Amino acid sequence: MDFESGKRQFLLKKDKSRKGSIDEPVKSLLDLLNSHKDYYTTSSCSGRILLLAPSKVKKDTAYALVSHGAVDFSSVKKALEESSETELWFRQEGFIVHTRCRTLEAAENLLMVGQSLGLKRSGIISTANTTVELVSTEHFDTIVKKAGKILCSDEFLMVLAEEANIRMAGNTNKLRKLESKIKNMI
Repeated sequence: MDFESGKRQFLLKKDKSRKGSIDEPVKSLLDLLNSHKDYYTTSSCSGRILLLAPSKVKKDTAYALVSHGAVDFSSVKKALEESSETELWFRQEGFIVHTRCRTLEAAENLLMVGQSLGLKRSGIISTANTTVELVSTEHFDTIVKKAGKILCSDEFLMVLAEEANIRMAGNTNKLRKLESKIKNMI
């Protein structure tokens, strides 16, 4: 299948993510990439703050809290206390955008834009489909509940929420800068 047909077919597909829709903070960047003749996006996340019960099988991971924006201490505390999960991790993740590229040169151009913003863990992850992964490095995680027992004080939980919000703001700022640089590239 040629690039144009693949792009048309892929962009008509139903969103298969657990959420079932594109995250609002990344939508304008995806629209920009998808409007370009050399690119189309295949998956993305704008970044998020989570309370999760990890599983060896990704689809079996349980979420007590998911936010694609800032969180407040009271909602984190409530989710932690009300979750029936016996183990929970507090996690903040940066954005990720997978983009198929018409050519290796187009992939290299997109990757250079990402790397110029400090997206140092980004790369070309497939040469068969010429796919670039742009990923932000703002992230951290720590265990907050084990064997049904909450392991952290309210003060520490508040610090976790504040730090996650600071990192999410940096993540969103990086998304906007990426969008601006891509506009200039196009």
